[in-house]
Amino acid sequence: MASDDLWILGIHMTKFGKHPDMDLVDLASEAVLGALSDGGVEMKDMGVIGAGNLMAANAGIGQQLQKQLGQTGIPVYNVANACATGATALRVACMAVKAGETDMGLAFGVEKLSGAGLLSGGNRKSDSGTWEPSGRYGAVAPVDGRIGTEIMPGVFAQIGMEYGHRYGGTSFELFAKISEKNHSHSTLNPLAAYSKKMTLDEIMGDVMIAYPNTRPMCSANCDGAAAAVVVSGSKLKTLSLEQQRRAVKISASILTTDPWEESCQILPDVNTLTRNAATQAYEQAGIGPSDLDLVELHDCFATAELVHYDNLMLCDVGGAVDFFNSGATWRDGSMPVNVSGGLESKGHPIAATGIANVWEVATHLRGEAGDRQIAGARVGMTHVIGLGSACGVHILEKAA
Repeated sequence: MASDDLWILGIHMTKFGKHPDMDLVDLASEAVLGALSDGGVEMKDMGVIGAGNLMAANAGIGQQLQKQLGQTGIPVYNVANACATGATALRVACMAVKAGETDMGLAFGVEKLSGAGLLSGGNRKSDSGTWEPSGRYGAVAPVDGRIGTEIMPGVFAQIGMEYGHRYGGTSFELFAKISEKNHSHSTLNPLAAYSKKMTLDEIMGDVMIAYPNTRPMCSANCDGAAAAVVVSGSKLKTLSLEQQRRAVKISASILTTDPWEESCQILPDVNTLTRNAATQAYEQAGIGPSDLDLVELHDCFATAELVHYDNLMLCDVGGAVDFFNSGATWRDGSMPVNVSGGLESKGHPIAATGIANVWEVATHLRGEAGDRQIAGARVGMTHVIGLGSACGVHILEKAA
């Protein structure tokens, strides 16, 4: 029987950073055991697993986790969806519970990325250094150095610069101030990869990666994992009052890809599919942007955070600069964004990020965020985007 309501019963994330003595299964196991314990349930209670991992060469991370924690014969869906991998794994669990196939499901994302260096979208240069038309991409030359770049810092530098060209008001200093905010927020997050406050001068004076993004304005590749237990509304009613009190409602769970647009056949368009996902999420949850108390969005670069203010409709179209300058996105502002420190400080172990963002918002809705707690938080949004492209948006609400 299909379930009307979806709830997060348990959720956990590891500390992000460098974990040289832990492999993927170790990290995933820590996150999953933490989520099960947080929800007061066991592996035998799970009816489905959504397992997220992007960068490892070996397949079957979900089955490897089962061999470590318990093989119960349930279906496992191993997913890889760029930076939206974790959100996609969560979506798998949500869909299975929503469809009535099980009343409880598990989702996790795990990655080892420390020392990975700059990530690219996968350019298509020939070994000879000379492009020769052939195969699937025979009609399209590599874009690097011709019409842009496929290296991630450059891609999102272009996106931020394009926004400024269209609407005005952007500057190197403005983007650096966004990074300054996130690094400041990180000092209150003990699970962040980097918890160091940085001055504007330090950020602007650091190594330039792709103008206008210096090194502190880029997401930090690191190791980490996050996991969540999803439960149906009917099953939740049979659990203890304490489990019901701490459960967090999933009011919307959305995943989108690129619609047809002439421009995005060559250069990535992170804007349209994000706006589409946000529109669907608000409709599904029955709320609007003004109802949000906090947002964890995909600030893979400082330039990305700015454009997503607009894409998630936190401000008027073209109004992202004024919105940021108003102070709204600081933790004491009217619309706190990336109170965790964001990907620039918390870190970005790709497959874990989507669920880690959910963990951050859920922790505030439970009133368990400690020194960084957003007072009275009742509704929050999480957002991730992976080039290719995929966008995951979830809206969460505090239990009544």
